[in-house]
Amino acid sequence: MQRTTTVGRAPIAVFIVILVLFGALLIPASLRGSSHREAPLISKDPTADNTDLYAFVTPNDPNTVTIIANWIPAEEPTGGPNFYNFDPNALYEIKIDNNGDAVEDITYQFRFKTQIANPKTFLYNTGQVTSVSDADLNLRQTYTMTRVTNGSSKALNKSGQTLRVAPYIVGPRSTPKYPETAATAIYDVRDSIRVFAGPRDDPFFVDIGSIFDLGGLRPFNPAHVIPLPAAPGIDSLGGFNVHSIAIRVPRSQLGEKGNKNDTIGIYASTSRQKTTVLNANGTVAGSGDWQQVSRLGNPLVNEVIIPLAQKDKWNFSDPEDDQQFVKNFTNPELARLINQFYPTLPNAAETGRTDLVAVLNTGIKGLNFTGTKPADLLRLNMGIAPCVADNAADVSGKCSRLGALGGDLSGFPNGRRLTDDVTDIEIRAFAQGYGPALAKLLGLPNKNPNNDLGDGVNVNDVSFMSSFPFVATPYSSYEHGHHKVGSTDTGRLAPN
Repeated sequence: MQRTTTVGRAPIAVFIVILVLFGALLIPASLRGSSHREAPLISKDPTADNTDLYAFVTPNDPNTVTIIANWIPAEEPTGGPNFYNFDPNALYEIKIDNNGDAVEDITYQFRFKTQIANPKTFLYNTGQVTSVSDADLNLRQTYTMTRVTNGSSKALNKSGQTLRVAPYIVGPRSTPKYPETAATAIYDVRDSIRVFAGPRDDPFFVDIGSIFDLGGLRPFNPAHVIPLPAAPGIDSLGGFNVHSIAIRVPRSQLGEKGNKNDTIGIYASTSRQKTTVLNANGTVAGSGDWQQVSRLGNPLVNEVIIPLAQKDKWNFSDPEDDQQFVKNFTNPELARLINQFYPTLPNAAETGRTDLVAVLNTGIKGLNFTGTKPADLLRLNMGIAPCVADNAADVSGKCSRLGALGGDLSGFPNGRRLTDDVTDIEIRAFAQGYGPALAKLLGLPNKNPNNDLGDGVNVNDVSFMSSFPFVATPYSSYEHGHHKVGSTDTGRLAPN
């Protein structure tokens, strides 16, 4: 079925259908897409494109859970005069399954509105901006937050409360004290929930440029079947921004009442209405049923597990229907490619990979198991206490950036913290180098030196915040850089 586009009456001869505005000519009504340009169709609709999802027990408030969902991949900071914003014609959602059936039981919905104070100027701001309600902020966004439970909706905005999106960080003249300005976009809403929406540094760190060059890992270049000199990893997303929605929710509101299992499954999504009108005055309006156009649970699933020809089909599907894709986990192409590209390493099993189904589809027994129904959900066992380092957002020292693979069960694949190096974790998982901790605790394989594999990008290009919303201050339009060089050290684990 093609998405229907309705053209409003107006005295012009030619209209561009809204799907061209989004960069695609024919998109099925049930389209669903995901992540950093993971699928062909959603890559052409960036304001609806989920980039990453994070969920962890809040280190400085362990009776709560923090969930961070990001959109709009690779935001170039110098985006003026039309800096990036949430789309008022999209429905942004964070969904929680708390009984293991892969269907959302709690949904947090976000709808945005854009206002222009002075339509006669091209300026984003007409003077210095020091708060979200500053009169000098010419283009401003507000939003509503709604919780849907068992078909019942509840507005979470307090009476008379206006939730405002943090402004873009333009430069030292326009936004001279940006961290303090962005902090005014943190709100406490009903039911002891805290929320933030606005631009942030992209917290995902990965060497995309090398990985998609036939599976290259720069620190392991000499071992590749097409060898190159060893080199430090390069953070392909360093210097770019995203738009974040962060919520901090009491744990008691997320679990199912009477269910002793403290593990929840989470995914984020974006939806658009079936019918979209492009008016002659330049405005866009939608009508009809909402159709999901993007979803994201675990990192890198659609990117490196689902074959190119099936990516959009995967995007069309709900998590509850992910059984149809299990064969891509049990017989993963990535394991075959690792064996092919790095022939001197011990071969990883290419079939029967029930371990990957557990890590990414059902949860791991003894850690965050939700049941045998496979679904792409980020699973978090809220009963496991957070590992708190000197800096609550820093997992160096006694905590591990390798999460459960490093013996730190409060990290990925048990939820996902900002500092979890999910790229190294998943590469090692596919290569069956799970490390001694998971080998001993859960009986998973630990092939050596496969448990040393990594892209050489071990940390984010900037430090995270130690308090909510935790995601780092975004890069300024006035001054920024790209592609921070990392390390050739991939973080070797202790021997068996």
